[in-house]
Parts: sequence; C-alpha cells; structure tokens
Amino acid sequence: MQLLRLGPAGSERPAVRADDGVTYDLTPLTADVTGDFLADDGIARARAALAARELQPIVVEGVRVGPPVANVGKIVCIGLNYRDHAEETGLPIPDEPPMFLKTPDTIVGPEDEVLIPRRSTKTDWEVELGVVIGRTARYLGSAEEALECVAGYVISHDVSEREFQIERGGQWDKGKNCETFNPLGPWLVPADEVGDPQALGLRLRVNGVPRQDSSTKNMVTPVGELIRYLSWFLVLRPGDLVNTGTPAGVALGRPEPKPYLRAGDVVELEIDGLGAQRQTFGQA
Repeated sequence: MQLLRLGPAGSERPAVRADDGVTYDLTPLTADVTGDFLADDGIARARAALAARELQPIVVEGVRVGPPVANVGKIVCIGLNYRDHAEETGLPIPDEPPMFLKTPDTIVGPEDEVLIPRRSTKTDWEVELGVVIGRTARYLGSAEEALECVAGYVISHDVSEREFQIERGGQWDKGKNCETFNPLGPWLVPADEVGDPQALGLRLRVNGVPRQDSSTKNMVTPVGELIRYLSWFLVLRPGDLVNTGTPAGVALGRPEPKPYLRAGDVVELEIDGLGAQRQTFGQA
C-alpha cells in the first residue's frame, strides 16, 4: 500500500495505491495526507478501508502526482551521512551528524520541473531516503523507540547549489533552500511495509548516465539512531520530513570540469520499493 496525492499543485487530493496497482480515492477518510492524519492512525484506517472495499477506484493516467504529504512542518537534513560521500568531497567523517534545515516550500512533486537559480553555476543532485514522522519524537531513549515514531519512507531529492552552499558564507542553507529544491514522492510507503530501512538500494541518473548507485546500509548513522539523536535537539512532529543524507556520486565529487546541472537536463532517481522520480531542469 502506498499513500499519494494527485492533481494540480495546491489542489491535490489524497489517494491510496493498493498492492494490485489500483489507486483509490482516499477523501472518504481524510481531506488530505497530513501529519494529523498520520498521527490519527491514518495508515491503519486506510489499510482497513482497502480491505473492506470501502474506497472507489480512480483514474490516474495523465494526472499529476504531487508530493505525498501535505503541510510538512519542517525538513530536517543530515549531511555527510555516507562515508564515500564524505570522502569524495574531501571532508572528514563527522563525530556527530551535521544537521541543517530546508524550508517546506522547497517541496514539489516527483515529476515537477526543478528550477536552476539565477546566477547558479553549480546546481547538484542528491538522492536521499526521506523519513516521514508519524508520532511526536522528543528526547527518545533508543533507536528502537525512534523507529516506532516513523510513519513511512519516501524518495527525497535534496537538490543543492554548491557555490551558494560552500562559497557564499554562513551555513549550508543558502544552497539548499532555492525554490523547487526538494522533489518528494511519488508515494509514502508505510514503515511496516518497507522492512529494514538499512537495506534499500538508491540510484540516480543524469541524462541517462548513472551517477549514484549505493545502499542505505552504507549510512554512517542509521535511521533509528538519527531520529533518536535529532529528538534531543528539536521536537519532531507528525508530518515532519527527515532527509538522511546522500551517497557518493554527486557532481561536487567529480573531477573538473564538474558536470553540474544545466537547463534541459533530466534527472531520474529511485529507491527500492519506494518508486521513482523524473525531473527536467529549467531556468528560474
């Protein structure tokens, strides 16, 4: 089962995709897939409604797929969480997970156009496992307790502008918060249907050329420990998104001339069991 949202940007309607590939209207249960819905046993209620055949099938062909969660409260991101990515960028493995924030208005759908910022010369790609919180996480005592706060998992594309991020002073936020810089989706897959979050393959291609190919088993700090760690610095609430870092293969880590993204480039990314994304890059 996968949760998704369909329709024009700003007017998406909630839906659920069953294991047989048929998509059903979820509006009898909720007006949208939000943190409140997830916290109120929304996944279990959607599963029960599917089993009872209480939902009506809908046509999805030709319909835009939006980000699978609405009204995300905050996006918490982890840097340098794959050893090979730290090595390719020439940075040491951090003693503790570096954390930065992205604004929720960077989120777009999985096939929406991504805009290269004006004056940008170093726009880069990053496939990441996204973690959607379903239960308040605050001062957690163990990784096991932390995983119980996870509603599900999603593909998250942490698009980055490296000059803004690294060369323009201050924190990383300048290169992370440009408009459209966080495509999300296509689906939110419930945590209990994903299984081990540390056994998922991640892949990304640019104009058909493979650039990233790794596994979440290579994370420096695994998902459960990340959520536990973060809960001691800020409260994670239902509907919040945690981007867990990217593996090696980004443009920043390539030899000169680095193949940064340009208008017209097509980026495709996928994670085992979570679907795929495809974005064409345009100019802001």
